[in-house]
Amino acid sequence: MAVIFIRDLLLRTEVGFNPHELGKKQDVLLNIAIHYGLRGEEISDSPDDALNYKTLCKGIVRLVEDGHFNLLERLVNNVADYLLLNERILKVEVTADKPHALRFARSVAFSLEKKREIV
Repeated sequence: MAVIFIRDLLLRTEVGFNPHELGKKQDVLLNIAIHYGLRGEEISDSPDDALNYKTLCKGIVRLVEDGHFNLLERLVNNVADYLLLNERILKVEVTADKPHALRFARSVAFSLEKKREIV
């Protein structure tokens, strides 16, 4: 199994349910680990064999920036579920930071690990 890391993906979305947050986009910082099965790309050096992380990232950007979330938990769960739609991806770890959510803290973060359900 291999891992691709997407680090410090800074996006803007509506996240929160307090009156001062409604209708306003806020920064969200995502860190993602994608565990997947290799198909020989480490030997072939062929882009056709590789997991296309650029396409995955574009989908995450659309999902998050076009969405509205009351909770970080829902945002993270939706990103994890989106990634697990790809049959090569076996497990994901997604962490979302909401900078300045608390007055004296750099950020508040939520993290979730999900695995592909084996049927």
